[in-house]
Amino acid sequence: MATQKQVKTKSEQSTDLEEKVQKLRQLYADGTDIQKSALENVIRALESGAPAKDPAAPVRTAGRIGRRQGKVSELTVIAPLAPGGAKRMRAFLEILHGSIGNEMVDMVGTVHDMRFVILDNDTKLLFCTAYDLDWDPYIEDFATKIPDILDLQFGDVEGWPGVRSPKVKDFIASHQITADFWYVANPNLTVVETRRLERIGKATEEFLDKIS
Repeated sequence: MATQKQVKTKSEQSTDLEEKVQKLRQLYADGTDIQKSALENVIRALESGAPAKDPAAPVRTAGRIGRRQGKVSELTVIAPLAPGGAKRMRAFLEILHGSIGNEMVDMVGTVHDMRFVILDNDTKLLFCTAYDLDWDPYIEDFATKIPDILDLQFGDVEGWPGVRSPKVKDFIASHQITADFWYVANPNLTVVETRRLERIGKATEEFLDKIS
């Protein structure tokens, strides 16, 4: 049975704001002049604006590791690259991923976005993605639907066991870092739901164009 969400009174909202302002001023007491000036501008905006709204969806765990907000979860990995791996990875991403690779990732059906960034003089990989629902099913989807693409993507990471290995989840989790803060514009929409809304919007626009 769903619990009814309690709405805070204006007095409670005002008290919450005062407490946050006090904590922020304490936090930046030894900050730079730029930070202190920016903070006072933000505080004035908060005090003069509308009451803050609660998040559209609560932040909770994505399962084994990572954060989840509503129906969307985040995954951030920093891992060492094997010697020469950065060059091969860049070439693979340039040659294949802009076309066939992207189409194959779409087959998974739960990926909102995906980023590969090579760091520290080609010695490390920063990989970030947002996906639907929980961590374990997400990894399993890649392992069952497009395993070879994943092995090409991450094969130059030092120690990569292969996506078919029973050790792959432990390997990914050992290099994953949970985000300290994460913003999601539409946390209650999955990839499938977003695409459905796009199709509806396009059909509506075409219909309106015809009758105008």
